[in-house]
Amino acid sequence: MSESARHRFYRGHRSRSFYPQDVNELVELRARSRTFDGAYGRSAISNLGYALTILRLFDKRFFKIGILYTALAGMLFILAYFRQRHSRHDFADRNRNPAACENAIKTVGQTGKRVFGRPFVTAGWIVALLSLVVFAVEICLLVLIFNL
Repeated sequence: MSESARHRFYRGHRSRSFYPQDVNELVELRARSRTFDGAYGRSAISNLGYALTILRLFDKRFFKIGILYTALAGMLFILAYFRQRHSRHDFADRNRNPAACENAIKTVGQTGKRVFGRPFVTAGWIVALLSLVVFAVEICLLVLIFNL
Protein backbone atom coordinates (compact mmCIF):
# COMPACT_ATOMS: atom_id res chain seq x y z
CA MET A 1 0.00 0.00 0.00
CA SER A 2 1.48 3.35 -0.98
CA GLU A 3 2.07 6.13 1.53
CA SER A 4 -0.52 8.38 -0.12
CA ALA A 5 -3.17 5.67 0.25
CA ARG A 6 -2.46 5.20 3.98
CA HIS A 7 -2.22 8.87 4.97
CA ARG A 8 -4.20 11.93 4.15
CA PHE A 9 -2.17 14.96 3.19
CA TYR A 10 -2.92 18.60 3.88
CA ARG A 11 -1.10 20.89 1.47
CA GLY A 12 1.48 18.13 1.06
CA HIS A 13 1.96 17.54 4.81
CA ARG A 14 0.76 14.68 6.97
CA SER A 15 -1.98 15.53 9.44
CA ARG A 16 0.43 15.63 12.41
CA SER A 17 2.61 18.27 10.74
CA PHE A 18 -0.21 20.37 9.29
CA TYR A 19 -0.51 23.97 10.45
CA PRO A 20 -3.19 26.43 9.34
CA GLN A 21 -2.05 29.10 6.89
CA ASP A 22 -3.58 31.99 8.77
CA VAL A 23 -5.93 32.92 11.60
CA ASN A 24 -9.02 32.62 9.37
CA GLU A 25 -8.28 28.99 8.56
CA LEU A 26 -7.64 28.25 12.24
CA VAL A 27 -10.96 29.87 13.16
CA GLU A 28 -12.72 27.76 10.52
CA LEU A 29 -11.13 24.55 11.83
CA ARG A 30 -12.17 25.37 15.38
CA ALA A 31 -15.70 26.35 14.34
CA ARG A 32 -16.22 23.09 12.46
CA SER A 33 -14.89 21.14 15.41
CA ARG A 34 -17.17 22.94 17.87
CA THR A 35 -20.23 22.73 15.67
CA PHE A 36 -20.09 19.32 14.07
CA ASP A 37 -17.95 17.27 16.45
CA GLY A 38 -18.69 18.93 19.77
CA ALA A 39 -22.46 18.62 19.53
CA TYR A 40 -22.36 14.84 19.82
CA GLY A 41 -19.96 14.97 22.78
CA ARG A 42 -22.01 17.63 24.59
CA SER A 43 -25.16 15.56 24.10
CA ALA A 44 -23.43 12.51 25.54
CA ILE A 45 -22.22 14.44 28.58
CA SER A 46 -25.68 15.89 29.22
CA ASN A 47 -27.27 12.44 28.98
CA LEU A 48 -24.69 11.09 31.39
CA GLY A 49 -25.48 13.92 33.81
CA TYR A 50 -29.19 13.18 33.51
CA ALA A 51 -28.52 9.50 34.15
CA LEU A 52 -26.49 10.29 37.26
CA THR A 53 -29.27 12.56 38.50
CA ILE A 54 -31.82 9.78 38.12
CA LEU A 55 -29.55 7.21 39.74
CA ARG A 56 -28.71 9.43 42.74
CA LEU A 57 -32.01 11.20 43.45
CA PHE A 58 -34.72 8.67 42.76
CA ASP A 59 -35.49 5.36 44.43
CA LYS A 60 -34.63 1.89 43.13
CA ARG A 61 -37.68 1.67 40.87
CA PHE A 62 -36.02 4.20 38.52
CA PHE A 63 -32.67 2.41 38.46
CA LYS A 64 -33.31 0.84 35.04
CA ILE A 65 -34.18 4.23 33.56
CA GLY A 66 -30.88 5.64 34.82
CA ILE A 67 -29.00 2.70 33.33
CA LEU A 68 -30.83 3.24 30.03
CA TYR A 69 -29.67 6.86 29.89
CA THR A 70 -26.14 5.75 30.77
CA ALA A 71 -26.22 3.35 27.82
CA LEU A 72 -27.50 6.16 25.58
CA ALA A 73 -24.61 8.37 26.72
CA GLY A 74 -22.14 5.59 25.92
CA MET A 75 -23.61 5.15 22.43
CA LEU A 76 -23.45 8.91 21.88
CA PHE A 77 -19.76 8.93 22.84
CA ILE A 78 -19.12 6.17 20.30
CA LEU A 79 -21.04 8.05 17.59
CA ALA A 80 -19.17 11.27 18.50
CA TYR A 81 -15.91 9.45 17.82
CA PHE A 82 -17.07 8.31 14.38
CA ARG A 83 -18.47 11.77 13.57
CA GLN A 84 -15.14 13.35 14.49
CA ARG A 85 -13.32 10.90 12.22
CA HIS A 86 -15.74 11.76 9.41
CA SER A 87 -15.09 15.51 9.51
CA ARG A 88 -11.39 15.35 10.39
CA HIS A 89 -10.42 15.17 6.72
CA ASP A 90 -12.43 18.13 5.43
CA PHE A 91 -9.22 20.01 4.63
CA ALA A 92 -7.33 17.06 3.06
CA ASP A 93 -5.72 17.48 -0.35
CA ARG A 94 -7.90 14.81 -1.92
CA ASN A 95 -10.97 16.93 -1.06
CA ARG A 96 -9.67 20.06 -2.79
CA ASN A 97 -11.91 19.56 -5.79
CA PRO A 98 -13.10 22.93 -7.15
CA ALA A 99 -16.01 21.25 -8.97
CA ALA A 100 -17.48 20.07 -5.65
CA CYS A 101 -17.39 23.61 -4.30
CA GLU A 102 -19.15 24.96 -7.38
CA ASN A 103 -22.07 22.53 -6.96
CA ALA A 104 -22.53 23.39 -3.27
CA ILE A 105 -25.45 25.67 -2.40
CA LYS A 106 -23.98 28.87 -1.03
CA THR A 107 -25.71 30.97 1.58
CA VAL A 108 -25.78 34.76 1.53
CA GLY A 109 -22.75 35.04 3.81
CA GLN A 110 -20.62 32.75 1.63
CA THR A 111 -20.79 34.61 -1.67
CA GLY A 112 -17.44 35.99 -2.73
CA LYS A 113 -15.67 34.50 0.31
CA ARG A 114 -12.70 32.17 0.62
CA VAL A 115 -13.58 28.47 0.52
CA PHE A 116 -12.20 26.43 3.44
CA GLY A 117 -12.04 22.69 2.83
CA ARG A 118 -14.83 20.72 1.29
CA PRO A 119 -18.43 21.87 1.59
CA PHE A 120 -20.37 20.58 4.58
CA VAL A 121 -21.91 17.17 3.97
CA THR A 122 -24.23 15.56 6.50
CA ALA A 123 -22.75 12.39 7.93
CA GLY A 124 -25.71 10.36 6.63
CA TRP A 125 -25.10 6.93 8.14
CA ILE A 126 -24.11 8.47 11.47
CA VAL A 127 -27.31 10.53 11.61
CA ALA A 128 -29.40 7.49 10.64
CA LEU A 129 -27.72 5.34 13.30
CA LEU A 130 -28.18 8.09 15.89
CA SER A 131 -31.88 8.27 15.02
CA LEU A 132 -32.25 4.51 15.42
CA VAL A 133 -30.42 4.52 18.76
CA VAL A 134 -32.53 7.35 20.18
CA PHE A 135 -35.73 5.76 18.86
CA ALA A 136 -34.85 2.45 20.51
CA VAL A 137 -34.03 4.19 23.80
CA GLU A 138 -37.33 6.09 23.74
CA ILE A 139 -39.28 2.86 23.14
CA CYS A 140 -37.43 1.19 26.02
CA LEU A 141 -38.10 4.24 28.18
CA LEU A 142 -41.83 4.06 27.48
CA VAL A 143 -41.88 0.36 28.32
CA LEU A 144 -40.01 0.97 31.57
CA ILE A 145 -42.34 3.83 32.57
CA PHE A 146 -45.47 1.80 31.89
CA ASN A 147 -44.08 -1.08 33.94
CA LEU A 148 -43.46 1.07 37.06
